[in-house]
Amino acid sequence: MTMKDENNTTRRVVLRTGLAALGGAAATAARANQHTAQTKIAQKVVQYQETPKGDQKCSICVNFEPPNACKIVEGTINPNGWCIAFGPKSS
Repeated sequence: MTMKDENNTTRRVVLRTGLAALGGAAATAARANQHTAQTKIAQKVVQYQETPKGDQKCSICVNFEPPNACKIVEGTINPNGWCIAFGPKSS
């Protein structure tokens, strides 16, 4: 014998619906994380060079990740290098 509430819905249906909703939310979150993963840009595309351009250099760029990486440019980055994606850190 199953227990029914005043809306004539069994506990089993409520649990099944809740679990399905949870599974759907987890799948949606997993897909969202895949879409936010960012592919880095090739050094050639951003005209990366191993030397600074005037007083602009990777080590003072907002995208630089010490000791030798960049948030948006692939590969090893020289702290004294430069590319067209340069953006100075705010003071």
